[in-house]
Amino acid sequence: MRAYRFDEPNNLQALRARQEAVGAPQRGEVLVRVRAVALNYRDISLILGRYVWDTAAGLIPCSDAAGEIVAVGEGVTDFKPGDRVISIFHPRWFGGRVPKGAAMQTYGNGVDGWLCEEKVVSQEALVALPDDISFEEGATLPCAATTAWTALSGATPIRAGSTVLTLGTGGVSIFAVQLAKAMGARVIATTSSAEKAERLRALGADEVVNYNEVEAWGRHVRKTLTGGVGVDCVVEVGGPATINESLRAVRPGGEVVLIGFLSEENPGIDYFLLKGSNAVVRSIAVGDRAALEDLVRAWRGARLKPVIDKVFDFDEALEAFAHMQAGRHVGKVVIRVG
Repeated sequence: MRAYRFDEPNNLQALRARQEAVGAPQRGEVLVRVRAVALNYRDISLILGRYVWDTAAGLIPCSDAAGEIVAVGEGVTDFKPGDRVISIFHPRWFGGRVPKGAAMQTYGNGVDGWLCEEKVVSQEALVALPDDISFEEGATLPCAATTAWTALSGATPIRAGSTVLTLGTGGVSIFAVQLAKAMGARVIATTSSAEKAERLRALGADEVVNYNEVEAWGRHVRKTLTGGVGVDCVVEVGGPATINESLRAVRPGGEVVLIGFLSEENPGIDYFLLKGSNAVVRSIAVGDRAALEDLVRAWRGARLKPVIDKVFDFDEALEAFAHMQAGRHVGKVVIRVG
């Protein structure tokens, strides 16, 4: 089978396909024929040395995939050949407290990922993909969609009448808009252009703020768009360059959910702003297997469709990474395998 690896560290142009052997599934394992892989900003940050956890070199990249079972090992009861499946982001976190060492056992930074034609994994590292969700759509759900679901369904879950603030038009933010609207929430989104603003409104955003035109957008969201109250939840994907504005936008007792680090600059967090916000700041790492299963049920129940910016062929994987790095996409970038 063919698999992609980066031949050099810190070089996105060093992605190369090679022929590799794939083993037979052992007890409790299954062999998956990969049909689609979705990219995340994480996949780029791993290669460029910007990830929040340590990274092993030379691994197959990508954490998100959909495919079908082609063989099962002894003792497998969850799946049979022909079943459609998607990967879970943390292959050993099934629920409850995060297992020790989980950070270094995720795909692409601690173990080989999914940018390959076939892969052997534990049956517990997969969930079923319903027939009415395509492989390309299913591949978008394990990381970005599950992260958005975890952000909105924490200790104080979003419900009808809540107000949610999302940042930008990346995968997590788009999923957060769709899911929050399905929950009956009011959604305020930020973006950088009129064109992207229209896309966000079409997906259900009630208000859109262009941060290139409104520099103090957090204060604007709180004072102008929420009447001085603030939002119930900020899906914070920007990181150090946006956190202070997010703290200005959230209401006392609301949540700022730390997810991403799209910005490279790090001006630091204003401690007095953090303390004075009286908000809960919650850092999440995608979610467990149970969260993905819940997300798939909610996704189907609300009849939602993921926003896929572009689908590349397997031979175009390098172009897919370049497209992702350019940052002009809206929604998810997908690689079709086979």
